[in-house]
Amino acid sequence: MIYYNPRQWFSLIFRFSRADTLRELLPLMTCVALYAGAVTFFLIDVLKVPDTSLLRKVSYIHQTIGFVFSLLLAFRINSAYDRWWEGRKIWGNMVNNSRNLAIKLRHLVNEKDFAFFSYVIPLYSRCLRDHLRDTYRSEEQSFVAIDPLKHVPNQIASDMIKRIYELNREGQINPEQLISITTEITSFTDNCGACERIRKTPIPFSYSVFIKKFIFTYIMTLPFTWAFDLKYFIIPIIAFVLFVFVSIELIAEEIEDPFGYDPNDLPLDNICENIQKHVGEIFAR
Repeated sequence: MIYYNPRQWFSLIFRFSRADTLRELLPLMTCVALYAGAVTFFLIDVLKVPDTSLLRKVSYIHQTIGFVFSLLLAFRINSAYDRWWEGRKIWGNMVNNSRNLAIKLRHLVNEKDFAFFSYVIPLYSRCLRDHLRDTYRSEEQSFVAIDPLKHVPNQIASDMIKRIYELNREGQINPEQLISITTEITSFTDNCGACERIRKTPIPFSYSVFIKKFIFTYIMTLPFTWAFDLKYFIIPIIAFVLFVFVSIELIAEEIEDPFGYDPNDLPLDNICENIQKHVGEIFAR
């Protein structure tokens, strides 16, 4: 994730980062600009379309659908941001619930169990992060046995709950105390399921295809309406319009799955490090 100061307008305007869509779209913008120039040359210099031609009236179609197009793109980016923000709230719950569980267990279990819980609680967040990225990082440890071919977060949650239930049977945690930590225990799996829902449920295929086709058709037909008024000034203007419309779609595609490695994805590595740090501080007191 890119950290920045939103108040530094000029530095942001002239800053180009790996997340900037201009780098990715520059070849396409060049091709479309050349296409717009060729259409203008064909209409103005070759065919010499008269002022009375119906072709000049096509602009009314673009004016009519332009408003609907803007609403469609606004809905697209808003739906993608909702997924990004929901993912951030889920990981915020992961941080809070990890701290709360550590604080409660710090005063419920004996010191011999401190090492187990101070390692396993942050381990769950790290494994969930890797699970959402379809990766697995092996760690040398003797607390839990992990089978990377199975659902890793479930294995860690199962071992953690198993140990808590053992402490309950041993009398270190009474039934009332067990109830007090039930919310934090179940929240781990709940958060995992919520993240998987975001990760594995993209926007409907037909909706995504329609937007791409609509952008392509809209841009490719613009030169036939603007060429008569703008002449060859249409070349940079068409490139800029393409940049605006396609950038919205690219940004939406990036942030609708916020758990990866893209510059605008959630800072899961930092969140996991904070969980490790705070849980360790709690059990080290």
